[in-house]
Amino acid sequence: MFNQLSNRFTQAFKQLSGQHELSEKNIQSAIEAVHQALIEADVAIEMINPFIEQVKSSALGQAVVGSLKPDQVFKKAVHDHLIQYLKPESDRTLNLSAKSPKVILVCGLQGTGKTTSCAKLAHHLKNQHTVMLVSTDVHRPAAIDQLKVLADQIEVTCYPSDPQHTPSTLAQNALNEAKKNGTDVLIVDTAGRLHIDASLMSELQSIHQTLNPIETLFVMDSMTGQDAARSAAAFKAHLPLTGTILTKVDGDSRGGAALSARMITHTPIYFMGISERIEDGLQPFDPHRIADQMLDMGDIVGLVETVEKHVDKKTAQSMAKKIRKGIFTLDDFSQQITQMQKMGGLQNLLGKMPGAQHMSQQLAHAQPDEALKYTQAIIQSMTQQEKQHADLIKGSRKRRIATGSGTSIPQVNQVLKQFKQMQKMMKKLKGGNLKQMMQNFQPPKDSPF
Repeated sequence: MFNQLSNRFTQAFKQLSGQHELSEKNIQSAIEAVHQALIEADVAIEMINPFIEQVKSSALGQAVVGSLKPDQVFKKAVHDHLIQYLKPESDRTLNLSAKSPKVILVCGLQGTGKTTSCAKLAHHLKNQHTVMLVSTDVHRPAAIDQLKVLADQIEVTCYPSDPQHTPSTLAQNALNEAKKNGTDVLIVDTAGRLHIDASLMSELQSIHQTLNPIETLFVMDSMTGQDAARSAAAFKAHLPLTGTILTKVDGDSRGGAALSARMITHTPIYFMGISERIEDGLQPFDPHRIADQMLDMGDIVGLVETVEKHVDKKTAQSMAKKIRKGIFTLDDFSQQITQMQKMGGLQNLLGKMPGAQHMSQQLAHAQPDEALKYTQAIIQSMTQQEKQHADLIKGSRKRRIATGSGTSIPQVNQVLKQFKQMQKMMKKLKGGNLKQMMQNFQPPKDSPF
């Protein structure tokens, strides 16, 4: 997430490495590097120059005192102004305090992930509210079917849309049904287009007039940079947008849309799509955490939340008891890999750590998550006896496991080598010597995956 932008910012900060103070002269190269980083990130041009001037003024106005270094002071100035540009003008959040049914109208261009975002939002709200979904996209019956499938997946009511009706009629019928059933929140998916046209805007305005929604959210594809922000501005000219959902953030290496969206639409970014998963693919937008990630400072809060959400406490307690006894089998090894995959994989977890850019560059060719899939396949091709007693796995057994898992004997050997290293670590944990274990452990560099 934002890899390209954070890498460029890191290079900008290095321009001040070794300096003893901040001055007009020595700050210029760093300022130019930040300027170039924002251009390459596809940030809206109209916000780049004001941002640069504010950062420069702020950095020059701060004294370099104590143990602080000039690059740290400059980095703080950039960080503070990133938050300022990402943060809404007020602390407004999704308005769910109005009388039920609270209508949320969702709009955007085709292909931005609008329908999926509706389902993700419904799942996000369903624990505290009764939610109904409805599609008004009569132009694409497949979109109606898609929303129904997603609603069934997350066990949320979906109003049966008839493509023979007009979008406004569908919206009114769904609202009547929501009132009748005492539904708290009605989320309305609308038609998209490949580009903005008069008929689309007229249709949306008609639906808006029919429903008078409490929230009108624009779904923006973060990977389209400032084009997405300009599309939002065009929608804003025709509809009273109240907020934004930024999608495909997990695949966005630039960050231009995130930085441009709020400044152009003057509405808060409520949520961002961080994965394709409906159940946990939508995350509340936090300007501080996004600024941290843009500057390669990690997302420790997100890491903790991920672990708390996906790690099964009973399984973890059971594993802790075994480790205290010095017991660690291939079954346990497989279980740890499964937990990691539930949390989004190794690269996702590393991406939330400070200095993730450096680590991700080291892992760029290793494809660790792909290797974990092969590791799982190899372990699953073993007998239960082999999983409990890895020393039994010799020549003929290795050939059988390699054939069964669709891998090779060197790959089987590598998994066994990694397991034995992990087993050795766990036995050291039994003695409580964690510090020495971490100092001595070196991951293998000769992976055949």
